[in-house]
Amino acid sequence: MAQETVAAMTNKLAEFVASFRADDLPAAVRDMAGTLVVDGTAALVAAANVEYSTGRIIADFAREQGGNPVASVVGHGFKTSPVMAALANGTMGYACDVEPHHPEGILHPVAVMIPTAMALGEGLGIEGSQFIAAVALGLEVEYRVSIALGPSEQYALGFHPSAVCGAFGATAASAYLLGLDREATVRAFGLAACQASGMMAWESDPTENARPFQMGVAARNGVTAGLLARKGFGGPSGIFDHGHTIFNAFSRKPSPELLVRDLGSAWDGVMEMAIKPYSCVAFLHPALDALHSIMDESGITPDDVESIVMRFPKEGIHCVDGNPLKSHCAQYILPVTLSNGRLRVEDIFVDRRIGNPALQRLCEVVSVTSDPVLDPLFPDFYATILEIKTRDGRVYSRRQDIARGYPEAPMTADELSGKFRALAGSVFDADHVERLERTAGALWASPDIGPYIDLVSAPVRGLQL
Repeated sequence: MAQETVAAMTNKLAEFVASFRADDLPAAVRDMAGTLVVDGTAALVAAANVEYSTGRIIADFAREQGGNPVASVVGHGFKTSPVMAALANGTMGYACDVEPHHPEGILHPVAVMIPTAMALGEGLGIEGSQFIAAVALGLEVEYRVSIALGPSEQYALGFHPSAVCGAFGATAASAYLLGLDREATVRAFGLAACQASGMMAWESDPTENARPFQMGVAARNGVTAGLLARKGFGGPSGIFDHGHTIFNAFSRKPSPELLVRDLGSAWDGVMEMAIKPYSCVAFLHPALDALHSIMDESGITPDDVESIVMRFPKEGIHCVDGNPLKSHCAQYILPVTLSNGRLRVEDIFVDRRIGNPALQRLCEVVSVTSDPVLDPLFPDFYATILEIKTRDGRVYSRRQDIARGYPEAPMTADELSGKFRALAGSVFDADHVERLERTAGALWASPDIGPYIDLVSAPVRGLQL
């Protein structure tokens, strides 16, 4: 039987990647990908803040490993090898937990794809349109792998979809930038599968280091797979079709046909991305929207609250109910937001409960429970019902199915720009922020990504060189 028949899906996906060109992107997809790059860039540079251990440690690690200095490390003013740069920048890409995400796929793919495109694009001297195209292609492939495996299936087995599937998206982006042909791209996907990893065990690491490290690993694995395949390194020939496939490894109820359905015509991996207004796990965003609505209407204060109940789909509760990570803990995020009037990036790195008895009390009266009414909407929507009872007997309840920032409820241009300036302004001066926002927003028309790389890799404020 012909190889093309035996490995039909693997070859179809590889051929799509190998023949892909920037001009193949529909205008709407191109524009959306550009918006995601701008937003993800702000989250990426903010993670280089010297006060945050994740970026500081991973950048120091990359510097110590050395390597051919051709790829820049964000916010740290030095270059290293593409593989090490992908690891460092990918880790920082998800550190602040405020970059774009994909609700249905339960993914953080922008945190993987911008670092991947940077790691290879700088040395290759690519144009801005190629950069945007690589990100878009990677987003689409990562999404397709996730829905084919089933994101809930991966969670049930203890795998992190963003890490496992991110390796394949990063491989697609790398193969495109490196100009791999179909045969080499097939091997690259096989090599990605040999490396694909990522467990939900990071939920027990309160430092918040292991959580974003998984995105760094995904970017590193994709870049490694692409570079090895370009050198002729062998790899599995039908990783999506036969033998020890990823569908057997990472799922018990996969839908393999979704991997290539409407390939090239549907771009849901890009167009269904959501942009975060809050720096925490996306599962909590509907609850935060509901909380702000109740706060605006009622004027309640923390001292007024007797109890807060968050109702959520059963399959997602494990991720937000009493999670040791502040960024993923409903019992922390909701009280901090109520107490301060808003949630800030630094709140997920600094425990506000310490030395604050009032906040500690509020955290203790928050509970999370499942609600079968909401179950059918998951994972497409993280539908939430928030109920607040006050000490004087008042009860406020809000149901929020779609969070602000979803395609159905987009943030305004002013909100996006304000978010960019706040994040990038936490590490760069106002002039640098203005130039970075303008340069990132004009990438598609730029003949060279060099100016963008220079701006994101400049040493952040307070960095000791």
